[in-house]
Amino acid sequence: MISLSETPIRTSRNFNMNNIKLENVEIPERIGNFKNVQIMGENSKVKIEDKCSSINLNYGLSDFFTNQVKENCNQRISLKIDSKTEKEVRLYFNFDENNLTLIEDIEIIADENAKATVILKYQADNDFDCFHNGILRVNAKKGAKINIIFMNLMNLKSNHFMAIENTLEENAKINCCMIDLGGKNSITNLYSNLAGNFSENRMDTIYLGKENQLFDLNYIGELRGERSNIEIEVQGALKDTAKKHFKGTINFKKGCKKAKGNENESCMLLSDTAKSLALPMLLCSEEDVEGNHSSSAGKIDEKELFYMMSRGFETKDAIKLMVRARFNKILEKIKEESLRAFILRKIDEKLD
Repeated sequence: MISLSETPIRTSRNFNMNNIKLENVEIPERIGNFKNVQIMGENSKVKIEDKCSSINLNYGLSDFFTNQVKENCNQRISLKIDSKTEKEVRLYFNFDENNLTLIEDIEIIADENAKATVILKYQADNDFDCFHNGILRVNAKKGAKINIIFMNLMNLKSNHFMAIENTLEENAKINCCMIDLGGKNSITNLYSNLAGNFSENRMDTIYLGKENQLFDLNYIGELRGERSNIEIEVQGALKDTAKKHFKGTINFKKGCKKAKGNENESCMLLSDTAKSLALPMLLCSEEDVEGNHSSSAGKIDEKELFYMMSRGFETKDAIKLMVRARFNKILEKIKEESLRAFILRKIDEKLD
């Protein structure tokens, strides 16, 4: 049994969400190489190297998963961004019979006032048991603006583990959009350190589960800079016997006067056997701050479904439109139309 993804503050055992325990997860003994990687969009203003700084996470998934990356990493990618003109880099990791295990360390360092969009895609269009354990570290220096689009499109036999840590200096801004669709187990730990004054982190997530998928989302934001701001928006849907845990912690640290933090998580239950658990938390050791949290889960509105079917839609198509409507306010933030269309196709495939 593997124990991982602990909350930063222990809560009542009745919630059963202080950590997650996974059984029957096979950890690969032989890592081997992972060569099916596409890197697109690199140029003179985005320096790409295969050597990263030493890993020293504040949280991470667990010591075991962190040490696995430290000791057995088979992909190291460092992006150093120094351009004031926004650039785009795409990192596509494609799993196949010769590339089943990915243990990766990705580091993004954005210099002062740098601008960039980084798109990461993890895809397995096969029936193999694939394994992914990754660490993504983003260091946004003064005035930097970084957009990250993260797509988990693993197959339903795979295990997907990801630890993300953001550090934001003064006036830095990170927008992160997570499209979490794949993996038998998809476990994500995200930590943001808003150290600088006026720093801002926006975290938008879509998840969609079917069959016996498990999603565990553990998001932690620590606000230290004056007038810093974190916004967490999570929209999801579950069908069959899929399950989701959401743990969102916003922590107002000493010195973050006039900081703001908001988190909202909403889950649409598409079956009677799907299960959604949520634990939003606000912690505070500073005055003159503003924090809000909300969480909801419920079945499809029968009146809305009846209205759409009365307009000629089949049940399945009506449900697709309702789920799309829930996801659209996040998807519309992705500027590239072809990428939005690709994601919508993947969502429709899962709802069929």
